[in-house]
Amino acid sequence: MTPVEQFLRSTDAAAPGLGPAPAPVPRWRGLAPKLALLALVLLFPLLPTPQFWIVQANYIGLYAMAAIGLVLLTGIGGMTSFGQAAFVGIGAYCTAYLSTAHGVSPWLTLWIGLAITGVSAWLLGAITLRMSGHYLPLATIAWGISLYLLFGKLSWLGSYDGISGVPALKAFGVDLGNDRGMYYLIWGALLLAAWVTLNLLDSRSGRAIRALKGGKVMAEAMGVDTARHKILVFVLAALLAAVSGWLFAHMQRTVNPSPFSIKMGIEYLFMAVVGGAAHVWGAVLGAGILKLLEDQLQVLLPRIFGDSGSYEGIVLGLVLVLMLKYARDGLWPRVAALAARVLPAAPPRQAPAAAAPLPRRAVPTAGGPLLQVDAVTKRFGGLVAVNAVSFGVKAGEIVGLIGPNGAGKSTTFNLVSGLLKPTEGAVRFQGEQIAGLNSRAIAKRGMARTFQHVKLLPSMTVLENVALGAHQRLGGLMGMDVARAMLRLDRADEARLLAEAARALEQVGLAHLMHEQAGSLALGQQRIMEIARALCCDPALLLLDEPAAGLRHLEKQALADVLKQLRAGGMSILLVEHDMEFVMQLTDHIVVMEFGTKIAEGTPEQIQVHPAVIEAYLGGVE
Repeated sequence: MTPVEQFLRSTDAAAPGLGPAPAPVPRWRGLAPKLALLALVLLFPLLPTPQFWIVQANYIGLYAMAAIGLVLLTGIGGMTSFGQAAFVGIGAYCTAYLSTAHGVSPWLTLWIGLAITGVSAWLLGAITLRMSGHYLPLATIAWGISLYLLFGKLSWLGSYDGISGVPALKAFGVDLGNDRGMYYLIWGALLLAAWVTLNLLDSRSGRAIRALKGGKVMAEAMGVDTARHKILVFVLAALLAAVSGWLFAHMQRTVNPSPFSIKMGIEYLFMAVVGGAAHVWGAVLGAGILKLLEDQLQVLLPRIFGDSGSYEGIVLGLVLVLMLKYARDGLWPRVAALAARVLPAAPPRQAPAAAAPLPRRAVPTAGGPLLQVDAVTKRFGGLVAVNAVSFGVKAGEIVGLIGPNGAGKSTTFNLVSGLLKPTEGAVRFQGEQIAGLNSRAIAKRGMARTFQHVKLLPSMTVLENVALGAHQRLGGLMGMDVARAMLRLDRADEARLLAEAARALEQVGLAHLMHEQAGSLALGQQRIMEIARALCCDPALLLLDEPAAGLRHLEKQALADVLKQLRAGGMSILLVEHDMEFVMQLTDHIVVMEFGTKIAEGTPEQIQVHPAVIEAYLGGVE
């Protein structure tokens, strides 16, 4: 065991809950609860169940399907939408109109409705998803209201009276027009939607989707095209809503604008939040709770208040306020925690013991020019943050970029990594001009970075966080990748990605923590995990932004040992750091900045006695 591994293992006691992965549970024991749930769903209509509860279960299934889309979009993707009901309406109106006015088979109208919904969602997403903050939910309210009014204004859609006489569904000669027949169709579609959604989240594309909520900067630096993935999630959520609308139309046998108003869009969001906005099964739980609670309140409250006012809306609003205060993650995590006490846990996700290695880039020749920064200048209005700075990094060396606070180090670092575009000057990486390229394009060329403030996905395991770094090392069209992931046809590629992540963790001494949640690690371990994630990008140059910030003495020593091992393996490193002792013992070359200008450059020995550096740090020496 290396000294680094010994140190990292020694810190486990200071972080409760950390340790080696638990012993695996037999797979059949992990499947037992799921099989029991499936059996309950299948047997529910066959039991002497009153018709009222069959109808209730049908509505819960329809609402849950639309809510799963919001889990994907809002809870996981981080994009709040109040317009989900409008997409439910597109699916419902499409089948109602085509099947009644033109006699099109209802099964064909499903695919036509999905096509129309997909195109509509793509157009709306391309416009509204460019917005951020409160503008995005406001935009979804705007087009949600617009589509609702459109349904009511078009005479060929029946205006506000809607369309009646929607035909019942039939399959293989079996009439599904009754409530029990629709139950199996609705819940079969719901379970299929949950299965493909969970499959998607357990994949390369799924990790990219989960990275969206953490912000654009980290995801783009790992090679994730955040704009395309946002539109992808938006379209997938809309398609799930459209299927719900198609089923709704054939269950109700009539369609009018009322169920697709902005009020219903808000209720769908309530269902996701109450159940657990980041959990697929939370959508089912939230839909069940709100549907049953609303129905019971409509009966109970008029008896209390003596009239038929819509008091249930007030009560549901209070419930939501209490949920946001006392159970922000929803009810599903609590239900899952209770179930975990009596049900066997599923086996932990294991990194494959053997998988085909991912393609690797050629290692630059040691001592050759790797990065060259030529007279780079960055102006923010009248402020010159970086003024004609030039320096270089050779292959196989560690270069430190240092200076007092406000010297322009971080700005220069961001100019190199693509987070900022230079006003003047050039940045060449392996002979190619990269100034002006975005961070995703620069990462693809072989440059990976960490961040001054650790950026990770705390609810994902260490292994999954690190695997995100290898996102762009497998090619393919995003649409095809998503389809293969949903059907679990991507397992071979997934095994390669996880094996690469496991190797990176082994390289930095964190392999024993790969199954822990990243948010439970100590700060020093999180910083080293970020380095493993960057290594998973297969970089020629590693950029480290204040890697020793906030670390204790022993943690800094462990980090320095890791970086020295990487250099011995041929890795080139550029780091920004404030800790002079850390920099001096580690680097081969140092660049010093002050007030946006380079004031010195040389070896650590030369920098320690350089008059301009002493003046900058100490104000001069008598």
